Amino acid sequence: MSALVDFEIETSAVLFHPVRWESVMRENEKRLYNFIRKRVANFADVEDLVQSTWLEVLRNQHKFCGSSKPETWMFGIAINLVKNYYKSLKVSYLHDELNDEVLTQLTHGDRPDGLTEGKDALGKVLHRIAQLPADYQQILQLIVESDTSYQAVADELMIPIGTVRSRLSRLRQTLKNDIDWEPAE
Repeated sequence: MSALVDFEIETSAVLFHPVRWESVMRENEKRLYNFIRKRVANFADVEDLVQSTWLEVLRNQHKFCGSSKPETWMFGIAINLVKNYYKSLKVSYLHDELNDEVLTQLTHGDRPDGLTEGKDALGKVLHRIAQLPADYQQILQLIVESDTSYQAVADELMIPIGTVRSRLSRLRQTLKNDIDWEPAE
């Protein structure tokens, strides 16, 4: 029995040849690049991952036991590095900080309270427009909905253009007062 064990040890030692990692890298350089490229979209990150793979292969070559092809071992290292790459991206997105600089860059539309205020103001304006006299509503409808010029409105209603302008001015002032509108600074 001990002769059989000795034979197996000798055979495994004979079958295991030292790996020439330089030649493995040269022969598989394009395959490794394409392997990583299929999994990572950013070209710069692909280059970094290829370099990291070579570095890890060289750093851990003493751990290669020969139970698989050297290429298989190398691609295993590459896929682990790709997984770690995506884990680090996921973590960095989860931990973005919301500081004063980011807050100042937000537009009014990005703020929920601004959206609510806008809806409230719109509701007030629409309610107030519904209470206006019919001639004011007609002028507003022609200008806003039909995109008609002041002169065309005056011609259609058979009133002077100055009357159209003064009614619109009074309408704007009334709406501003009713909704407590303050111009943006």
